Formats: sequence, structure tokens, C-alpha cells
Amino acid sequence: MHFKVKSTLTVLAAATLLVACGKKEEAAPVAAPAAAPAPAAMAVVKIGHVGPTSGAIAHLGKDNENGARMAIEELNAAGVTIDGKKVTLELMAEDDAADPKQGTAVAQKLVDAKVAGVVGHLNSGTTIPASKLYSDAGIPQVSPSATNPKYTRQGFKTAFRLVADDTQLGGALGKYAVGTLKGKAIAVIDDRTAYGQGVAEEFAKAVEAAGGKVVAKEFTTDKATDFNSILTTIKGKKPDVVFFGGMDAVAGPMLKQMKSLGIKAKFMGGDGICSTELVKLGGDAIADDQVFCAEAGGVEGEAKAGMEEFKTKFKAKFNADVQVYAPYVYDGVKIMVAAMVKAGSSDPAKYLPVLAATADYKGVTGPISFDEKGDIKNGALTLKTVRAGKLETLAVIR
Repeated sequence: MHFKVKSTLTVLAAATLLVACGKKEEAAPVAAPAAAPAPAAMAVVKIGHVGPTSGAIAHLGKDNENGARMAIEELNAAGVTIDGKKVTLELMAEDDAADPKQGTAVAQKLVDAKVAGVVGHLNSGTTIPASKLYSDAGIPQVSPSATNPKYTRQGFKTAFRLVADDTQLGGALGKYAVGTLKGKAIAVIDDRTAYGQGVAEEFAKAVEAAGGKVVAKEFTTDKATDFNSILTTIKGKKPDVVFFGGMDAVAGPMLKQMKSLGIKAKFMGGDGICSTELVKLGGDAIADDQVFCAEAGGVEGEAKAGMEEFKTKFKAKFNADVQVYAPYVYDGVKIMVAAMVKAGSSDPAKYLPVLAATADYKGVTGPISFDEKGDIKNGALTLKTVRAGKLETLAVIR
């Protein structure tokens, strides 16, 4: 009897379980809430900038880098759309210390990082060897300041320059030395860099073509601080004008040593010395209308207002005055991105032809168009002197 009841209860329990299972199978399945789609990551377009942000001319390299940074930040704030897609621009800033070996090392780093383009380098001596690496990788390179003619005469389709070259720069200064400053005996010094030697050679050619006489040719290095030996040699030639092919970090101390040796000649140089820093470095060794230089660029007419606005914004942002080429770097970044937008691609192979065809782009440095070599068309030069401790513009020539 006990056994039978237990069996009955077992059967009932099994039946109940089966019914329950049946009901569960008949119930409509409850759909899980759909997961929200992950937001699409905004594409990042990398743009490289290279300049000497360490060493004797770090002030010039930082000036250039700040120009790039300002352009990138403005473009990102405004929003950039390429082929219908929003993109974020990222600046990859590298230091080449104005050293050719370091210049090629950081150029390779940018190539490996697959940057869409490079604005730089500052010096001809770093720009020229780096240009081969960018050319091999098909990456567009816009130099805001390298003036040695060789840069755009290597046949590289990727090389562009935003300023006049040494042929124009040295040539204009040579004519000015003879024609305006009435120099009869002219001494030439260079720092043996691609830039310094190049601009000095073009200057000397122009002096002789204008009927002047080069009475001394001396050289130093871009790291030298003692010039007494070469200046003593030059003093014996009694020059009216001393031209220096090199940078402000060397020119400042050279001017001080010229004063201590009693050399009262006019002092000339290219864009490498045409900076606010030269005035600080030379100090009271610079008399009014003693130093004459040419910046490889320049604005005139209506463009002046845009340049002044740029300088004001730059000062407010970085608490520093523009040295020389920050506006050219700024324009370099913006024309590069404008070409990407117009081409509908940040792929160098696709936007490079559009960049090369840039015509009358209105930059803060004036209208920008490139010739078949990648040089700026109708490049300007700005002749300047130092008066009352400040650089003053004498003329913009083309």
C-alpha cells in the first residue's frame, strides 16, 4: 500500500512537470532589447611638421611649429569634411635640430607613420635630403622657408615651396648692396650650410653683375661663436659692406665682434638673419640703418590687413611675436587640407595633383600658385632694416 501511493505521487509529479514544460514551449519568446550601434570613429588625417625646435635656432623652429598648430586647431574647430565624412586633423611635430642626419631620421619616422603630407623642413640643409624620402613615399612636402634652388630642381613631383628662392633672394640683395648702398668693396662670409653657402654665392654673383667688387670670401660654421680671425682678415680689406650667409644665432655675436674690432661696414644677410631675435642677439652692436636683410616672402596692398590680423591672433595664442615663417607654415597646412577637400581624399596619390594645380589660393601670405617645379609663382621679397631696435620694412619687391 505504501509503495503504491509513492508511485502515484511520482507519476503525478512527472505529469505536472511535462505540462509546465509544454506551457513554457508554447509561450512567445521575449525579444532582448537591441544594442545601440557603436558611433563611427571619426577618421584621423595626420599631417607632419618638421623644424629645429632644439639647438641655436630653436626660436625659429618653434615659431614654425606654432604656425602649423594654429592652422590645425582652426581647421578642426571649423570642421573638415573629406568625401562626405568628417575628419580630425592630427599634427605630428618633429624636431630635426637643423641637422641633416636628424632631418632624414624624422622624415623616415613620418613616412612610417603614414602621414598624409608634411609641412617643413625649415632649413635647406635638412629639407633637401628629407625631400628624397618623401618623394619615394609619394608624400607631398610643402617647405615654408627652404630657399636653396636645388630643393625644387630635383624633379620630385612632391616638393613645393612657398617663398622665393636664393637666386631671387641673393640676387636682390646683391643689386641692393651695389645700387642703393653704394658698396664698392664687399666681403662675403657663409656658414657652409646648404642655405648659407647658397645664398652667399647668389649674392656674390649679383654684386659682380651689378659692377661691385667682392674683396673677401670667408667661411665659418653654423655653430661657431668666435669670428675674430676671419673678421680681422676682412678688416684689412676695408669693406663697405659685409654679407653673411647664415642664421641669426651666428649673426648676432658676429655683429658684436665687428663692433669690438671697429668694423663699421653695413651688414647684410638673407632671411636667416631677418628675425626679431637678431635684434635681441645683436643688442647695441646694431646701429640704425646698419643691418639690411631680405625675408623670402612679403605682403603688400590689401594682403597687409590679413597678415596683421594673423600676427595679432598668433601673439594672443602663444604670447610670442611672429619670428619669420609661422604665417607660411600656417598657409602650407591650409592649402594642403584644401587640396584634400577638393580631391575628396587624403590619399597623397589622389590629392597631390590637386595640390600642384593650386591657383591663387588666398593665404595670409598673399596669393599662392605653383609653377611646374613646385615653386611659388611671382614670389615676393621683403627688404628690411633695423631702426630704434626694431625691424622695419623698406620695400616689397618681386
